[in-house]
Amino acid sequence: MGRYIVHKIGYAFLTLFGVVTVIFFLFNILPGDPAKMMLGQNQTEEQIAIVKKKYGFDKPVLTQYAYYINDLLPISFHSTKKEDYTHLADNKYSAVSLFTIGNTTTVLKLPYLRESFQKSGKSVAQVIRETLPNTIVLAIAAISIAMLLGIFLGIISALYKDTFVDKLIQIVSTLGMSVPSFFSAILFAWIFGFLLHKYTNLNMTGSLYEVDDFGEFISIRWKNLILPAIVLGIRPLAVIIQLMRNSLLEVFNQDYIRTARAKGLSEFQIIKKHAVKNALNPVITAISGWFASMLAGAVFVEYIFGWNGLGKEIVDALNSQDLPIIMGAVLIIAAMFIIINILVDVVYGWLDPKIRT
Repeated sequence: MGRYIVHKIGYAFLTLFGVVTVIFFLFNILPGDPAKMMLGQNQTEEQIAIVKKKYGFDKPVLTQYAYYINDLLPISFHSTKKEDYTHLADNKYSAVSLFTIGNTTTVLKLPYLRESFQKSGKSVAQVIRETLPNTIVLAIAAISIAMLLGIFLGIISALYKDTFVDKLIQIVSTLGMSVPSFFSAILFAWIFGFLLHKYTNLNMTGSLYEVDDFGEFISIRWKNLILPAIVLGIRPLAVIIQLMRNSLLEVFNQDYIRTARAKGLSEFQIIKKHAVKNALNPVITAISGWFASMLAGAVFVEYIFGWNGLGKEIVDALNSQDLPIIMGAVLIIAAMFIIINILVDVVYGWLDPKIRT
């Protein structure tokens, strides 16, 4: 089991390294000067030169790539010269020095995702810390709705196979998988947040935290979570219904189910103690995958509902060409996706020794 976990961790690091490489070179081949993006329209050639030197934009692309990797690594190497990009004097790394050889200091630090181009003096890590919790809350709420309703409706659909109830659930499930999230978001916001507002008391837009008119008091608005969570959960809900139904129908044909019926167990006991438990494996796989993808797929839902999460921040960064925030957000999402999938693989390997081989 230890070798299996080490192998998966190694695979995760290689995958993450590939993601970092793709992200860096993808955004560095885009047209535009990063120094001009940071300074805006009112800049001089001297200011541009200073910014390029400070952030290493005047170096060749491969050197900038080495700087980027060095910023992300927990153990990295930095210069003692003040004019170098990797100098530690500005405390941008929050680093602990390990040892120094010549003009190079080896330090232990958290990954440095650099600073925002548009949010003056604000680090990418700070922006992510402010927005990622909102996205996680939204993803947890959405996957909870999808899981509870999906398993329940999947069981009902399997029990009433080929009846009107089954066909109705299948139609709703197919529609849920077919309709894009951005269209569902607009539709739900218009119907429940505008047309039926006096009955639902729900808003078309709003985030988890709201500030009063004086900018002093911050309150939590749980009702703003309802519509985006439902919309974000529609597609995984449809998938879970289909998986639960098909898996349960397959389990019903197994020998141990027929044996349980022959022993005189009631249909409720058979479903509760035997069928559902064994039918959940593919559903758990789908839930873990969908939860990870929600962290990336909540972009349109967050933007339409005005939910101040990481997805909305990515859209705002794209509009303002704030490359460090885009790169940092994509990297964090990729890392979380990899971690969740590795954890699921490890759990499966622990439950089923055949998977480890």
